[in-house]
Amino acid sequence: MQKTMRHPVLKWLWIMAALALIAVSINMFYAPHAVAAGGATGIAILVQEVAGIQVGITTMGVNLCMLALAWFFLDRSTLKRILFGSFMLPLLLWLTPEINLVTDRLLAIIVGSVVFAFGVGLLYQMDASSGGTTVPPLIFKKYFGLKPSLMLLVTDIVVSLFNIPVSGVEAFILAVFALTITSLVMNYVETGFDRKKAVYVMSDQLPLIKQQIRDETSHGLTVQQVVGGFSDEAKEMLMVVVEQSNFRQLIELVHAVDPHAFILTVAATEVHGGSI
Repeated sequence: MQKTMRHPVLKWLWIMAALALIAVSINMFYAPHAVAAGGATGIAILVQEVAGIQVGITTMGVNLCMLALAWFFLDRSTLKRILFGSFMLPLLLWLTPEINLVTDRLLAIIVGSVVFAFGVGLLYQMDASSGGTTVPPLIFKKYFGLKPSLMLLVTDIVVSLFNIPVSGVEAFILAVFALTITSLVMNYVETGFDRKKAVYVMSDQLPLIKQQIRDETSHGLTVQQVVGGFSDEAKEMLMVVVEQSNFRQLIELVHAVDPHAFILTVAATEVHGGSI
């Protein structure tokens, strides 16, 4: 999948697919239940509830305003990165029918949040954007040094607050719930679902441990020179990256050789390169 994302032509198809997922999440899950979970599309849902203007039209209007801000306050490379999504998402919103696929409001928001997260996560994977309210956080970062992720969250919460006068408190609660689900799912989309564990081992029996692991598994081993935290002496530390399912087997192998070995385990979401 990573190779197809890097292909010049297929990359644009992936971007289109990501924007289509966002359009589906808005028109088939959020908008039918009048829940505005932040962003330009959230503003558009609120406007549709109040004035009956189609979501795609309002989204285009908001995106044009954001592009104007980007033109004056951001560099041209950032403007180019958000330009395609800023025009294509409103078009896809206009073309995607607004259908109430799930009648249960809570279930609709849960499913819509997952679909939305996959779309935005794919865009991030390809360094693309749907434009909209992602622009103000970038401006705050450039001129005030504020974190974009924090400012984007603030922006989304402010937009979500307008659910209260438009659609009620329940819609606001659902919007915040949607933001939480989206954030959690996006974390998995961005870092991958193929989760592994990086295991660090320090032991006086390290040569035997390495041999035992090589004999009974196919894991690559990396040895690093470190300074012991308690002894303040130069030592070797073994690093092994394993699948979740093989983690317990590795720990048992190490303890079989040295029950007192020092073991540190951390989550490894992306692993590149070979082993030594």
